[in-house]
Amino acid sequence: MTQVKQFAWLSTLLLMMALPVFAADEVLTRAKQQLDNGDSQGAYNALSPLQSDRAGDPEYDLLLGRAALNLGRNTEAVFALERVLAVQPNNSPARALIARAYFNLKELETSKREIDIVKRQEIPPEVSQQMDRMLDSIIRDQNAKRTTINGWVEVGAGWDSNVNSATAAEQVIAPGIGGAIFTLAPASREQEDAFISFGGGVSFTHPFSERTAIFGGLAYQNKSNVNETDFSTYYYDANLGVQYRRDRDLFTLLGSFNTFFVDNAQLYNDAYRNATGLQASWQHDFDSRNRLNLYLQYAYLEYPDQAIRNADRYVGGASYARVFGRGTYIVTMGAYGGLEDEKEDGVPQFGHDLYGARVGVQWNMFEKYALFVAGNAERREYGGPDPFFGEDRKDTQYGAIAGMIFVPAKGVRVTPQASWTDSNSNIELYEFDRIVYQVTLRYDF
Repeated sequence: MTQVKQFAWLSTLLLMMALPVFAADEVLTRAKQQLDNGDSQGAYNALSPLQSDRAGDPEYDLLLGRAALNLGRNTEAVFALERVLAVQPNNSPARALIARAYFNLKELETSKREIDIVKRQEIPPEVSQQMDRMLDSIIRDQNAKRTTINGWVEVGAGWDSNVNSATAAEQVIAPGIGGAIFTLAPASREQEDAFISFGGGVSFTHPFSERTAIFGGLAYQNKSNVNETDFSTYYYDANLGVQYRRDRDLFTLLGSFNTFFVDNAQLYNDAYRNATGLQASWQHDFDSRNRLNLYLQYAYLEYPDQAIRNADRYVGGASYARVFGRGTYIVTMGAYGGLEDEKEDGVPQFGHDLYGARVGVQWNMFEKYALFVAGNAERREYGGPDPFFGEDRKDTQYGAIAGMIFVPAKGVRVTPQASWTDSNSNIELYEFDRIVYQVTLRYDF
């Protein structure tokens, strides 16, 4: 009987000693659930009072560091996570979290060192993508303090169902000239062909201060059809602008010049169209996941061989981007409106009002792969009757694009994609549809 009593007393004593540990472990379980559910403040409130007893316990310190980091208590997060790494140097979650904390504290070199260590360990793809984005941000931040020059080259190949964006109809009726029936020449009807493409460019950024910088660039792009060479196209593009950053706001003023050619090797005077423009924009980052952009654009459109089509183009719009998960999904949407105001008198059929919308989604599947899909719609209402067809032209154009981005190595990007365009009009001559399949290989340096 005495032994039974002794056993009972010993069991009671051990249970009383274990109760604080069980309670503490219950706190850790609950804190982890709170963190997983987005309640960082609740987790921190539960964990913080236990520091004097539990500091040095890697499980506790990891949860405390995670909660503190989410609340912006970056220094406290560093202290907690350093205790984890002191006893578990290969703890990749702690290493990834402390890299974020150092990044928030603007200790960029230390953050970069921690990111390099994390990247050498076995980590989930979403964590690797997060580390890459932080590394890119560090590079951008460092580049913001010095002049940078970047370049790119690109080659591609594909097939185009309608290289001249023309109608499939063989004949059209022209009510404006007595209902005459016109048979369209082959070159005026849709033509399909394979093509190759190539291009390249260079850009620079020069900061005047931490808030202000000038930037600019030059680019060339060519799309050469294999058989229908009359409809091969290419363009030159140049731009120069200034940026001003204040906290979460970025203000940009950009001047640009673009000259576009259709099967013509001569410069400027023999271009199909020249566009000289100016754009002002305001970008606001609500946080790391939400961004708003407002913009106004003006362009003078000049057609050297068809001066009657010269016009002033005005467009204003807004776009919004939202990041979901750990950068897994990026959703963008936008809307715009404007007009093209013809320069010549007596040709209202060349001017028009326009408005449209766009939406897109990118899914970052793995570290080196991403899928994307986007759609758009635009309505154009012209200002006067077409002299051949006797009515005001009205177009509604829809478009979609889908593809994959594959990054086999740093700076290298392979993009197979397919695009579709369907233009509906109350005048048959301006109706067309088009499908383009292509694969491009791009190298950024």
